[in-house]
Amino acid sequence: MKQSPLVAMLSLCLSVAHPAFAQTAAPAADALQGKGDALYTQAPDVQAKELAELRQRLLDWAKLGRYRADNAALAPPAAGEQRVVFYGDSITDAWGRMRGTTFFPGKPYVNRGISGQTTAQMLVRFRQDVIDLKPAAVVILAGTNDLAGNTGLATQRMIEDNLRSMAELAQANHIKLVLASVLPVSDYPWRPGLQPAEKIRALNAWIEQYAQSHGAVYLDYYSKLRNRQGGMDKALSYDGVHPTVAGYALMAPLAQRALERALAQP
Repeated sequence: MKQSPLVAMLSLCLSVAHPAFAQTAAPAADALQGKGDALYTQAPDVQAKELAELRQRLLDWAKLGRYRADNAALAPPAAGEQRVVFYGDSITDAWGRMRGTTFFPGKPYVNRGISGQTTAQMLVRFRQDVIDLKPAAVVILAGTNDLAGNTGLATQRMIEDNLRSMAELAQANHIKLVLASVLPVSDYPWRPGLQPAEKIRALNAWIEQYAQSHGAVYLDYYSKLRNRQGGMDKALSYDGVHPTVAGYALMAPLAQRALERALAQP
């Protein structure tokens, strides 16, 4: 009998986690065949693309491979160069890559955003994609995908701990630190009904307080982009989460001013 994609993925997970256990668990996987087929039939959104993404996440959960070649090709900073790494999720990833946007022309700024990432994933790749690039400063924008549950349930404390760990790693390596607010969101289109607006306000309050008490600069995108509903207007975000060209145009000078403050610190 041909395995359903869901059962095949279960078998792959077991084989990677513990090959011996996968062998003993094979009968159980076979028993799930019928149920798996039924579930797959009832869930048309679970298609080849989603299964491929699940497989890739299993093999490289933090996506360390995304920038490995780019990092190897990047020369060390020149004498006097103030390299900056912008570190984040899809909001950072699309900056300068989405049609119509620019990414600080003429500045030695490096984009190391990865779409969909949570703070836990970013913490794993922080050394490779930030510290090893020898930047003078880093701008960290993260947390919205945690609240959306992209890699599972995440409490505010979990997000805080991951942000705190990245901040400590940066400062221990003499990297000036800019902590950005999470952008306003009233609803996640890929996971509706979570009502994240209040959670984002609470997380941003913590980020601001942490930055002020730990020698970092707080970059407040939130206040500039928020509408009365706690989200973003269509002019600034095409889906309520990701900025438009106009949204990035508002964000750029805020980021530049925050970096100037951070780089001026002794």
